[in-house]
Order: sequence, then C-alpha cells, then structure tokens
Amino acid sequence: MRAEPVTQQPSKLLLVEDDAGMRLLLEDELREHGYDVTSARNIAGARDALEQSEPDVVLADLRLPDGTALDLLEDVRRLSDSPAFVVITAFGSIAQAVDALKAGADDFLTKPLDLDHLRLRLDRILDVQRLKGLVRKHQRALPETSFHGIVGRSAPMRRLFGQIRQLADAAGPVLILGESGVGKEMVARAIHAESSRAKGPFVALNCAALPEGLVDSELFGHVAGAFTGAGTTRQGLFESAVGGTVLLDELAELPLPVQAKLLRTLQEGTLRKVGDDREKPVDVRIIAATNGDVVSQIDDRELRRDLYYRLETFVLEVPPLRERPEDIEELAALFLSRFRLALDKQVDGFTSEALEALQSYDFPGNVRELGNIVERGVTFCRDSEIRLEHLGARVAEHYGRFGHSSQVLSALVDDKELPSFEDLKKRYVRYALERFDGNKRRTAAALGIGRRTLYRYLEPDQLD
Repeated sequence: MRAEPVTQQPSKLLLVEDDAGMRLLLEDELREHGYDVTSARNIAGARDALEQSEPDVVLADLRLPDGTALDLLEDVRRLSDSPAFVVITAFGSIAQAVDALKAGADDFLTKPLDLDHLRLRLDRILDVQRLKGLVRKHQRALPETSFHGIVGRSAPMRRLFGQIRQLADAAGPVLILGESGVGKEMVARAIHAESSRAKGPFVALNCAALPEGLVDSELFGHVAGAFTGAGTTRQGLFESAVGGTVLLDELAELPLPVQAKLLRTLQEGTLRKVGDDREKPVDVRIIAATNGDVVSQIDDRELRRDLYYRLETFVLEVPPLRERPEDIEELAALFLSRFRLALDKQVDGFTSEALEALQSYDFPGNVRELGNIVERGVTFCRDSEIRLEHLGARVAEHYGRFGHSSQVLSALVDDKELPSFEDLKKRYVRYALERFDGNKRRTAAALGIGRRTLYRYLEPDQLD
C-alpha cells in the first residue's frame, strides 16, 4: 500500500511589476530569501508565465501598463489550486486595493515597500496556503467509498450509509449506539449534512464534560438572577443551535432531572430557561449517542426509560471495526496519508507483515485506536514503510499469538493426519472463539455466520 512521497520545494512566486528597478530589487531580495521567483512587467507577460507554471503566490502591482491587478486576479482564481494573491499599491489607491480584497485578493501592501515587512507577510500568507493545501490533499485522499468523511466499503457500513440517507430528513430524534471510538460523532455529522438542516449549526456536546451543577443552565440557558453569579440572561446550547442539530454524546451522563426536561423538549418542541416560568419554542433536531448497554443503563437508573422510548424511533448502530475487517486497509491508508502530511514524513506504506498484523488485530478501541496506531507508526518509522515493530506492543503481541497464517494453519491441522473439511471448519470456529475470548456474538460476526450456525460447530461443553 503506497502513497505519494512528500517532497519539499521552494515556494514559487510570480512577481508582476512594470518598474524595472523595483522589479530587479524585489527579484534579488526574494530569491535571497529562498523563493523561486518568476517575473513579468505586465499582465500579458504574467499570463504567459501562468501557462508555464502555477506559482504558490502572485505579487502584483495594482496599476500595470495593460490593466490592473484585478484583471490578473480573475485569471489566477480560475487555476486548479489557486495561489495566494498580494497586491502592491500606492497610498493614493488604497480604495482600489480594498476592492481587490473584496474580489478575492489575500492581502495588499503599500509603497514604498518595507522589505522586511514584505518577507514577513509573504511567509505568513504562504503558511496559510500550505495549510489549505494539506486540507485539499487530505480531501483528495478520501477514497470513493467515503461518505461525509466516514470510510467503509463493507456490507455493515453500506447498510449504515443507507440508513443515514433514509432518516436524515425525518423530523424525530435519533439515537446512535456504538462502542467508544467507532465514530458516532461522524455519523451524527453525516445525518446533519444529509438533512435539510445542513446549512444550520451543528453543535456537539459531551454530556460527561459538563460542569457539575451547571448542566441545566448549559443546555437550556438561564435568566438573570436565576442563581448566584447569574448576572445576565444566557442562551443555552439548544438556542445556539436553532435551525440545526445538537448531538448529546454520552447521554446517560445527564442527571435524571435534566433528562426529564430533555424529554419535554423532545415532545413539545419547547424549552424553559433556568429561573424562568415560561416555555419558549425551539427548532432544533436532537441526536443522542451512547457507548453503553442501553438496557443496563435503564436498569441501573442511569437513563430514563421514557426518554429512551422517545429516542428509539430512529436507532442507528455503528458497527465496531472488528466486525468490518475489510475496511481496515482503506482506513489505515487514509490515516497514513493524514499523518505523513501532518508530521512531514516520507512514509510510503506498510510492509505486508504490518498490514497483516493490523488486519488480524481486533481493535477494542475501534477506528480511533487504529488512527492512534498509525500515527505512532508514522512517528517512529525511519524507513519508507511502517514495519510491525512500529505499531506498538499490543498489535505485535496479538499478531504473535493469532496473526501468522502459518500458526493458524498449524493450530488447525495435525501434521500426521489431514482432517476432513467438516472437522476443519469445527476447529476453525473453536480457534476463532478462543481469539475472541469466548465471546460468541463477536466470533459469529467476525466469521460472517449466524449464531445458530456457530453453535452447530461448537462442542456441547462450549455452549454454556
């Protein structure tokens, strides 16, 4: 699995200045500062230069013999990776420079130029351009199977994407279930992006992070004098997201009285600020998420039963990564692309052993853990490929126990006698059950079979 190598090139600058003396001075100064400078004396010459090579930044005098920098700006903005554009202007034409900013220029500098200030401004502008370039490269690196940034070609993920499309414009709330690290917030953002509320705000809140004693106020707001320190009326989370979507992550962390107020907001479409005696209409869609067992949360009085019944109209379950191993390689490639750019490392891919180790690992921390492992791999890699030892002890130890195909085969096949195909299937099911520490649900999901089929291959003493 390979990625394009990272290379560092001098920043390309196109200088457009009709004053020959000024042009030569700036050329020398900028080349000395490390820029790859191409120069032109008018718009026609600049257009010829743009056909030859796309610069990282254009530095153009506002008034040129055959037009203004605004005319050139229109050509520059049509380029595929539009470079930064800086206008040089005299004091008398600052109003025109402001017009240039409105038309899309990134900055303007006034004559006479302070060369130190010029270098500083160009460096800052190019830093911004590099960040924009990283974003574009990351977006291009997203595979075709990406759905609003969520990667997955497996059947469970295709099914999830279809469910998101179906319920995106439904009026009711959504409950997202899934283990920690599976990407529940990304699923919530995808629902928002697919819905008619996409242009409205999306506000995500981790309920466990709310300050104790102020949960009610944070969600619903308060009026002046509602409690000590409440000097002014304050808008709450729901009001700040009017016309959009609110994600309440770790829902069961909300105190039960606040859950009761949330239920009323869901049922009536209204809210009451702390200290207020009036209900106020609020137009917001609520998405809740939890990584716990909902039944246990209800039994343990962590989650109100009536709130759950209101939320369960639309329930989405995000599959853990171990149940979609065919997505691991694509996700690993995406994380590799992201971190090699962020860390400026020339890492091209994974060795076959490292990739096999990732695909055999069960990822208790799910996609988040995979991202952390790949980041570690990129950080410690000193070669062009990430090797097994770069992935950390947990992955290597798991691979040593379960990952080698030769070990798997020797665990299943007796060298003295070749088993029947039916017996081999039974042995493989028992091997998989051991790998998942006796968890039959996870074993069946990993093997792609139903629970009843799993039971048929297990010995009677393993069915307890």
